[in-house]
Amino acid sequence: MKDDAKALARRFAYPICDGISEYPLVRERVQLIPYAFAKQRALLPLDESDSLVTVAISDPLDLDSLEELRLYLQKPVSPVYCPRSAIEAAIEECYRQKEGEAKKLFSDLSSTNGAALQEESLEGYDLLEMAEQNPIVRMVNAMILDAIQQGASDIHLEPGETVFSVRYRIDGALLRRDSPPKETQSAITTRIKVMAKMDIAERRLPQDGRIKLRQGGREIDFRVSTIPTSHGERVVLRILDKGNVLLGLEKIGMDEKILRSFRKMIHAPEGIILVTGPTGSGKTTTLYSAITEIIHREVNVITIEDPVEYNLAGISQMNVNPRIDLDFAKGLRHILRQDPDVIMIGEIRDKETAEIAIQASLTGHLVISTLHTNDAPSALTRLADMGIESYLLSSSVLGVLAQRLVRCICPHCRISYTPSTDELADLGLQKEQLSDGKLFKGEGCQHCFKSGYKGRHGIYELMPMYSKIKAQVVKSADAEALRKVAATYHIATLFEQGRELALRGLTTSSEILRVTRMGQDAAL
Repeated sequence: MKDDAKALARRFAYPICDGISEYPLVRERVQLIPYAFAKQRALLPLDESDSLVTVAISDPLDLDSLEELRLYLQKPVSPVYCPRSAIEAAIEECYRQKEGEAKKLFSDLSSTNGAALQEESLEGYDLLEMAEQNPIVRMVNAMILDAIQQGASDIHLEPGETVFSVRYRIDGALLRRDSPPKETQSAITTRIKVMAKMDIAERRLPQDGRIKLRQGGREIDFRVSTIPTSHGERVVLRILDKGNVLLGLEKIGMDEKILRSFRKMIHAPEGIILVTGPTGSGKTTTLYSAITEIIHREVNVITIEDPVEYNLAGISQMNVNPRIDLDFAKGLRHILRQDPDVIMIGEIRDKETAEIAIQASLTGHLVISTLHTNDAPSALTRLADMGIESYLLSSSVLGVLAQRLVRCICPHCRISYTPSTDELADLGLQKEQLSDGKLFKGEGCQHCFKSGYKGRHGIYELMPMYSKIKAQVVKSADAEALRKVAATYHIATLFEQGRELALRGLTTSSEILRVTRMGQDAAL
């Protein structure tokens, strides 16, 4: 179809180009026509003179749209053929929200009436189509777009006695942003609840919902949670942007040696693999990355999650639902009747789930799950504390992967500095081990919103179940004893992996100490 359109363009003697990003109106993001018209007709003005407008089109036969554009602009138009995908990408960039738009809306709006909200259908609602919306709708759209463009993972709306605060979680840190007037709190909360199909009349109980929106050609899901507080409902939107998720073990920052060992584990025919770390440490991304590698094989993969965050093609995903008494343990029992080869459990939270997972791993299934522990050895201690027999742990667990996400130094404001003696002592380093005696940090700039950090990098601690570790588990699953045995195999700890990133100038010493929480002990 694309080749046919190009052939037609040649017959009509239209200029042909594959990219239009360098044309003046696109480069300067000038918007001559409404977004809805540009998107629907797949056309975009590229350049304008006193007597002519050059316009990109994807369908050379769509003469009606060219005529409508001529009448709208009151100027002759000169068409240039460009593939539809390139035009759509340029439209999204050209109509992208300008920096500071949310701040401007917040400052312009002093009060509004939430009764004006309408419960319209919002399935697939496009955030960029907000020119004709009422002020509250525009404000919410602008805030969500602002968060997406800054790479936020969550939006927090926090009611106070006299203020209504907005904070974005960017690279794991909560950063305060421009806040709307306190008078708009109720209307904004109601708008978000309408979008998430929640009960807008219920303000006394916590609620959960989901929103599916678009930003140009990108589909973005949001998980919404509200809780009642003394000053109103607190709202958190978790942004589930598939476009920002890097699935694939080679893309998540694993050390090459760890990657080889972990790949060997996930291709085992049976056993259980545990991924540990606190909330927000990237465990789910690691599980999904492992699953995407496994599904290329002829296997039956079933997951049970709370909730399903990203839908993966080729596998069956089940949601935990406490309202109908569907928990991990009950769901797992039914999954075993579906003849699975690989089972992914969102989290092992109790003894019952742990026992079923262990039994499944001993009866010909590969089980991948998460636990909330500080490091790899502590995962086995946690399972033992739940009541799992040590001999079952030693015979079923293939390995434990502990992980964290550390913020990377912003490349635009990265500078070197000479660390103090105390800082080196915290890292367990000598000055001679540093490159030119220097470490690195970010000064803070407009690219990183003055934080000094931009993006995140994973650090990992992989503990395969070597023979001595199995023997120690049978003897005692004490975490400290397991760490000493793991050290004989030269297994790098989270702190050591992070310290290596600091030496390479990818992150800071303070970030490593903050994230691993073991810096002081490791340095002693």
